[in-house]
Amino acid sequence: MKALFTVTGRGMGGDAITALNIASALEKRGFECEFALDHSAPGILLKKRGIDWHRVRIPQAGGHAASRLKLLKAAFRTLRAVYETGRLIRKIKPDVVVGVIGGGAVVGCLAAKITGVPAVGVLITPTDARVCTRLNRNVALPESSLFGENVEGVESVYSPISPDITLGDPERAIQRMPHEFDPEKPTIVFSSGSSLFRMMAEAAVKMAESDVSANITVVGHPLREEYGQMVDRDGIINLGYIDWVSDLYSLADLAVLSDDGVMVHEAIAMRVPVVALRGVKYGRYHNMGAVFRGAVLETDLDGIEGAILRALEASDDMKRAAEAYSGDVIGAADRIAEIIEEEAGKSVP
Repeated sequence: MKALFTVTGRGMGGDAITALNIASALEKRGFECEFALDHSAPGILLKKRGIDWHRVRIPQAGGHAASRLKLLKAAFRTLRAVYETGRLIRKIKPDVVVGVIGGGAVVGCLAAKITGVPAVGVLITPTDARVCTRLNRNVALPESSLFGENVEGVESVYSPISPDITLGDPERAIQRMPHEFDPEKPTIVFSSGSSLFRMMAEAAVKMAESDVSANITVVGHPLREEYGQMVDRDGIINLGYIDWVSDLYSLADLAVLSDDGVMVHEAIAMRVPVVALRGVKYGRYHNMGAVFRGAVLETDLDGIEGAILRALEASDDMKRAAEAYSGDVIGAADRIAEIIEEEAGKSVP
């Protein structure tokens, strides 16, 4: 069996990680997996794994933050993208197409429908929810408005992570740390994913200027040069873009994360208490505190210091709460792979 993944984004963040983690679970079931990214995507995560990919048009409309104008422009680009992806499907003849998030889900599912190939959509945005639910079976991740809802043909599943995240080694993390790291202090990880957004940088600076005694550690490549300059200062350990998150999480006492995405799930799997900073990415809000009750504490930027102090104080209780979710989070990729396997090879009406 062969699966084609059409993936939104640049191939270096949570969208690509989602696709790769599902593919890994599928490969254990005997599937051959191929990937298609947008022509402009650098595909860093795939390159690091030695994976080649196909290049097609996969328009982005801004996800949850999309305006009507952006959606309209994306719709016109989508027509050409669907045609191009349809040609790819006819060429490589997959048994199933997996459309991953936003434009990747919409283009993949539409092209699969037109070419008569079964598909599964992995959904988080309003646009992919509107389009893909009319076409094929889908999986709603926690960021989706469909998560937890009773919608025919849609199953709610936690974001897929690699089970290898649990194999982190704190000693390896310590060896990679710069000289200012103090193993006697608690370690707080600040991250908005593969990219460092302004609000996350501001949160790290606020904590560095506070009376909290901790290793303030920042992860992610700055979206703008000025964000990197903000965290290149005394009191902050700026690690930049790293590929050893599992080791870092094994060392962390607390993670301050944007209110979305794979990193929250990875932290939960590692039983790391989470403070979710609201509105980091274009004002988005995904209510992770309700998804992982007791394990995630939400706050805005103004309340970051108080939230971190409360989380550190309640650390043991938050770890126990995370442990209750950990098994389902670790098993999410395999459940999604099972759904894809069920759809592969079916006839499309």
